[in-house]
Amino acid sequence: MEQQTESAILGMWLFLAQEIMFFGGLFAAYLVYRFKYPEAWAAGSEELNITLGAFNTVVLLVSSLTMAMSVHAAQTGKQKRLISFLFLTLALGLTFLVVKYFEYKAKWEHHLVPGSNFVIHSKMFPDVDQAHSQLFFVLYFFMTGMHALHMVIGAGLLIWLIVLAYKNYFTPQRFMKVELVGFYWHFVDIVWVFLFPLLYLVHRHV
Repeated sequence: MEQQTESAILGMWLFLAQEIMFFGGLFAAYLVYRFKYPEAWAAGSEELNITLGAFNTVVLLVSSLTMAMSVHAAQTGKQKRLISFLFLTLALGLTFLVVKYFEYKAKWEHHLVPGSNFVIHSKMFPDVDQAHSQLFFVLYFFMTGMHALHMVIGAGLLIWLIVLAYKNYFTPQRFMKVELVGFYWHFVDIVWVFLFPLLYLVHRHV
């Protein structure tokens, strides 16, 4: 049993290492263009809703806490607390996704989705290069879209854990599934903690 546990943890760390390299590559590409086209990046960031971004950051930070409480409840055999905290974590994750949907919807309505209809009207940089600003939004949608996809997967995993919890699957000796999902959830939250300042706060530093 101990060997299986160690193998599961090692497998999760290897998976997370691959994810770190994936998002690390995206962050590196973002930063290269950020310094190459500072005005376009600032103009693009100006179009993002800092209030919604900050709200979603708080939502995910709280969800990390409720996920940690879920793991603790599983370790101590407190089934009702486990189910409650898993539901709270799921609700917070879904809240994040709903807010992100409305952000995307606003970008579509203001023609800020990359494509033939893309146009940006910057108050700070009225003569900003449209192509360079469009590149900002290509990276914005890809990076936040990949993060949102990971959130959807995380929500699915939480639903799976809730089903198992209702079947009294977890005990103080059998809680590894909750812990592994916890590792994944915390990783996804950390990615957003980096995405928020990189994307939403650029124009404050130009």
